[in-house]
Parts: sequence; structure tokens; C-alpha cells
Amino acid sequence: MISRLPQHSPKAKAGVLATLFACFVLSTPAQAQAPAATAQPTPAPSARKRVEIVRTEQAPVIDGALDEEFWRTATVIKDVEQYQPADHVEPSEKSEFYIAYSERYFYVGARLYDRDPSGISARQLIQNGTMQFDDAIEFIIDSFNNGRTGYHFQINPNGIRQDGLFENPSTLNRDWSGIWQAEARMDAQGWTAEAAIPFNTLNFDPTTQDWGFTIARTIARRQEEIAWSSFNRNLNPTTTGVISGIHDIRQGVGLDIVPSIAAATTRDYVRGTKGNRFDPSLNVFYKVTPNLTGVLTLNTDFSATEVDNRQVNLSRFSLFFPEKRDFFLQDVDIFTFGGRGGGGNNFGGRQNGIPFYSRRIGLSRTGQPVDINAGVKLSGRVGEWNVGALAVKQGESGALDSQNLFVGRAALNVLSESSVGVIFTSGDPLSSNGNTLGGVDFRYQNTRFSQRYTLSGNAFYQQTDTDGLTGDDKAYGVRAELDTQGTGVGGAVGYEYFGDDYRPALGFANRLGVESFTIDGNGRYFLQKHPFIRVLNSFANYEYTRSLATGELQSESVFWAPLNINSHRGDQVGLTINRDREGLDAPFQISPGIVLPAGEYTFLSAGMQFRVSNQRLFAPSIRLNQGEFYNGDRSRVQVGADWRPNQHLYMNFNYDYQDIQLPAGDFKVRLVSANVLYAFNSKWSWINLIQYDNASSSVGVNSRLRWNPVAGEDFFLVLNTGFDSEGVFSRISREQAEIAIKYTKTFRY
Repeated sequence: MISRLPQHSPKAKAGVLATLFACFVLSTPAQAQAPAATAQPTPAPSARKRVEIVRTEQAPVIDGALDEEFWRTATVIKDVEQYQPADHVEPSEKSEFYIAYSERYFYVGARLYDRDPSGISARQLIQNGTMQFDDAIEFIIDSFNNGRTGYHFQINPNGIRQDGLFENPSTLNRDWSGIWQAEARMDAQGWTAEAAIPFNTLNFDPTTQDWGFTIARTIARRQEEIAWSSFNRNLNPTTTGVISGIHDIRQGVGLDIVPSIAAATTRDYVRGTKGNRFDPSLNVFYKVTPNLTGVLTLNTDFSATEVDNRQVNLSRFSLFFPEKRDFFLQDVDIFTFGGRGGGGNNFGGRQNGIPFYSRRIGLSRTGQPVDINAGVKLSGRVGEWNVGALAVKQGESGALDSQNLFVGRAALNVLSESSVGVIFTSGDPLSSNGNTLGGVDFRYQNTRFSQRYTLSGNAFYQQTDTDGLTGDDKAYGVRAELDTQGTGVGGAVGYEYFGDDYRPALGFANRLGVESFTIDGNGRYFLQKHPFIRVLNSFANYEYTRSLATGELQSESVFWAPLNINSHRGDQVGLTINRDREGLDAPFQISPGIVLPAGEYTFLSAGMQFRVSNQRLFAPSIRLNQGEFYNGDRSRVQVGADWRPNQHLYMNFNYDYQDIQLPAGDFKVRLVSANVLYAFNSKWSWINLIQYDNASSSVGVNSRLRWNPVAGEDFFLVLNTGFDSEGVFSRISREQAEIAIKYTKTFRY
């Protein structure tokens, strides 16, 4: 069937039939490149860089200018090397980094020389916006010096901040947001940047004086990456050097009090009703120890959270959507389990069987917000243990009484980068039936497996206990992967099992009563001196899923991209080939009035793609797919365009059209979205998302005006409007509207 995801709904009633694609044609040439250089041997894995950090009692003014005596006394890092596109060669530009710390702050400064300052890219002006195509500096702080997790901070020449949290060495969660200061300036020599990270923002081990650290620079016009410490073209917690000499640091009382006030007025134009609401809420964060944080939330409000993108689902299985709410993102790495969640290089992700999926909390079965009356969370690290516990009192929802929900997680660090852990959940936010889950997992990571390869693996076992269900309630799986970021080949193999009565009420499972086998393969070749091409890729994936009850096929997919070519500027064109088999054990309504009979279907399709890099002023893209679809045919066209004329304005347009012809009937799918972002300056931004799909014949508009004077203080004015639409943005009539304002401020002690 075809449906759309309501704008505030996590319920997976829509999705994109995802295909990976690759290229075999030359892309457009680069306009600027780094001088050719000869790659040097990668340093031995044991050769970890080390520097002594300066302690100071001074405090610089964070204004982006390195004009104070403070920076002349800081520790200087100059021995940097390029790690992209070539590994460990001389950079094209000179860079100098400065680090120091005081009792309360960790300081970072940077002088980024550039012989052509006019070529510096600084287009992002919205806080926490992507800097993928901007010049930038980034640095990783592994405050436990264990190479497993860490904090990621990034700054562009406009002084815009972006941050994230490494859930594991290969998965960076950019939805995490911390409180810190940063500014930057451009000048005739290039640009400079300053940052101050309060120790309140970090969890750390107060007993160690050594922290993992690395710092890097991006030169966008050359797609050049430069770093102090990297390995195998990678930058993550396992590739950090060491800064030593950190001692006697403080987090103050360790208390953050974050009150919020939200008010909204709603109107239902169909029913002719109006409503108002006023929601004060409170979050309190307390550092029980420097590496253990307790959180209390009361009457939590999520009115300013980003809406979900509409998608189209032509499969029988629901979709996964990432968490966006700050309360659940704090220390999110603690609660990850068994390689679940789709991080890393997995084809399509490994979301099925996640034992804890926080979007189950605070949202009804239909995707409407449900009050969170109160919640407490304790998360952090105790010695070699990573621990987390969350308890929530969810409010009433329709006929469902309020629910008490709990999740507990503990993982012990073993070997150099691995862990073994347990998880437990209790409660069902969508039912009054009792439900518990218990699980164990082992996560293996060895980023220094060889000079070129990373070896990783996951194994997990889970079992649920649900009132009224007595059947097969277990789930387990194993996966091993060998990967390289440089020239070479890699691959993965995996097996997963999910019983018919496995029900993770606080988790995510969209395919039950099945077992699956997967094999992935990839190859990569870097061209060091080619004038246009940077890297050649090839991908292949095989997945087979069968029913446990009958032993018969449920799904089989063969994907092959013989060649993918990326230019120095990030442009791509490509070709893919897919062969799918679907075994329907019952009739499947793929669209209203169109039913596929039960049986086995085999269909073959091919696709092409061309995409211009978003680094360019105007970046169009097109994907074409043609072939068989079940017992008929499908033609699909996806076109898009990004336009960023300056640092203030960004516009994006996407149109997905599918023409499907089946013996049971023909139908078309149209999905349209447009983003319009305007940044008045680094404090004020206006973000607009407009979406349409012909399955629901509706238009949704989400408009968010944000004032962010400093990190930790926000004001939002949010407009959500829904329209009935008989055509593509034509003959529309308003159905509902909501206007909300929200103000929140962090008081730190």
C-alpha cells in the first residue's frame, strides 16, 4: 500500500524502496586540486603521537581572533599531514593549531593559512548545520582515552558550530548537541578560529591525565583533509593522538537547570474547532561524578523538534526514523546494542531487532505526541563499565492509561576496542499488556587490524516476555566485517533470526518469524594524480530472508554496482543492477484497490544516476530506474536540485515520480519536497519544509524561526499547517494549523 508518514509521526507507514547506486562514466572536472604528492608509508599502528598540553589560569575572549598573549603560551601543533585524497602526504596549505586548558575549560585555536583566501568556502550560517562542503576545522576529544567513543566538534569560517557523539569508532551521531563557544574570522592570510569547551559538557575520567585527541582541517575546494593524527584515511576515536598533563579540572557544581516555556494555538478547519495550550517544562542535569550524569525531566515538551520527511512505502515492512529529541540523545551511545541502528557501512542498515528505540516513548500509535509527565536518566561510565538507566512516566493516551517504562543497559570494555554487555527493558508505551526484554551482546572492533584494514563484528541474543504470547520469542544474530578506507577490497557476512513472538515493545522490529543471510562486498581504488577522478568504487550485496514457519522465501535481493566514480569535487554518475525475489504468503495490497496475489515474484531492474556535488553553487541530480516490478513494470524518475547563491540562502527541491503498471491495475506515485533556509546571521535562521504526496493528497508546511544567541539558549516560532490537495500543490484547502512558540535557557552551575 501507499501511505504517508504524518509530520509528527514515527510510525513507519511510508518509506523509500532504497537502492544503492554506482557510476561508470566520468564526472565533471575539478576546478582546483591539491598539488600532486607521493604517498608515504602509513605509520605503524603503535606509533601514537603525543603532546603535553599547557595549563593556564587565563581566559581568552572567544571572538575568532588569535591576537591575545594567551595563544602565544598555548601548546602548538604544526606536524599535520594530508589524509584525503592521499594518505600521509604534505598538505597544500600550512596549518597551526593551539590547545590549552584551565580549571573549567578546554581551549582550541587555529590559524589556517591560505594562499588564495578568496577560494575559502564558508556557506553555512545556521548553527549545527552541515559543513560537508565548507572549509572547516574539526577535533575529537576522547576524554576516557579508550578509543571507543568520543566527542566531535566542528567550526567553519563563519564561526558556525556543529557537534556530535561517537556511538562507537565508526558511528558518529550528529543529533547530539552540547554547550560550547566558538567564533571564527577570515583575513588576508586565510582564517582563524577559537573554541572553548566547558568541562561541564563532557564526561571524563578524573583519574587519568592522558586524553585522546586529534584535530583536522578541510580545504573544501580541493576536497582535501588534513589532520594531526589519522590512520588508514580515517579520523575517529581510534586514530587519536594523546594530549597529556590534564589534571585538577572542575565541572563546578555539575548542575544544569534548563527551564522551557511553550505555548501554542491550534485550529481544525474541517471540524471548526480551536484550542490553546501552555506547557512549562523542566530538565535538570547533574554530574553525579565527572563521568556519570543524572537527568530529570518534567512535563517534557518537544514542540520545536524537526518534523519527519514524508516517504513512499511499496513494501510490506515499516521504516525506521532517527531520534531528534535532546533528552533522549544525551549519552545515546550508552544505549546502543549489538550493532543495531544502521550505522557504519551496512547496506540499508541493521535496524530490525533494536531492543531500545526511544521514539517509542512520547508518541501514540497514530504518531500524535503523548505527554511525558516525568522521566529520570542516569548514564555514563564507572571504571571499565558503560552504564545507563532510563525510567519514564508516560501520560494517558486515548483509552490507554499512563505507563511506566524502563530501560537499563550496561557494557564492559574488553580487549582494546570491544565490549560485552546486557540490556533490559520493561513496559509497553502502546499497550497495557506486560512486556519485558532481556539481551546480551558482544561488539568487536579492531581498527588497527592491519595497516589498511579494520575488522569488526557483532553478536547478540535477545528474548522477550509478553502477556498472552507463549511462542518463539527470541532473536539473535552475528555479523563480521572487514573494511578499508583506502585502496583495497572489503566485505561482510551476517546471519539474523527473529522469532514469531519476539516483541520488543520499547524497541523496533519490522520483520518477525524470519531468518536472514547477508553477504556484502566492496572494492575501492584511489587515483593519486588523475586530473578528474579521485576514487573508483564497486559494490555488491546479497540478502536472503525466509519464513521460519514454512521455510519458504520471503525476500531475496541481489544488488550490483560494477563501478562508481567520484570526482575530486564530489560529483558522481552511475549505474546499478538489481534482481529481486518476493514470496507473498498472502495477497498484498500495494495501493488502494490494487492487490498482488499470493505467490513468488522475480523481477529485474537497472538504474542510472548523475549527481553534481553540493559544493557547487547549483547542484542538480537525477536518478533513473527502469525494469520489472512484481508481475508488472515500473519506471522511476527522481530529480533534485540544490541552490546556494550565498551564505544566507539555501534552497532544495526533490521530485520522486513512479509509474507502476501491474495486471491488477496501474498507479502513479508522486512525492515532492522543498526546503527553503534563510540565515539572517549566525544567531537568526528561518527553516521551511514543504511536502506533498499524492497517496494522501495533502500538503504539509513546517516553518521554524530560530534565535540562538549562544549555545544553551533558544527561541522558536513554529508554524505547522496541513492542506488537502487535489493535485500537485493545486486546488488546496486548509485542514489544520498550529502556531507555537518556545523559549529555553540553560543555567549552568
